[in-house]
Amino acid sequence: MPSIDSNLADHPLGKLPREDLDLITKLVLRSGSLKDLAQVYGVSYPTIRGRLDRVIERLEQAVKGRQPDPLMELMARLVERGELSIGGAHAIRRSVREMVNGAASSAEHSGPVVDRP
Repeated sequence: MPSIDSNLADHPLGKLPREDLDLITKLVLRSGSLKDLAQVYGVSYPTIRGRLDRVIERLEQAVKGRQPDPLMELMARLVERGELSIGGAHAIRRSVREMVNGAASSAEHSGPVVDRP
């Protein structure tokens, strides 16, 4: 068996928690079947889809060299516990991104702030 590369910590996968790596491993061993993965974990398809979405988000952040977004992490946990629907989480995410993009766009077009007497 090959030894683990000491530079794995520098790889985006090396920045993920063990539970995410376990999920990725099980998913690959099941040829990417979320249905089979849901059976392995004993959860519903939407639940495993939510978990995978969280792993994807963490991996995207790791690739970009960023920490996971705390709001996205919270929403993922709420979805897993059944306290928020996946559709609701996606709607919140879209709204937040629109607000952030709108605020950035407004700041670019507003010019410098000038105090007037």
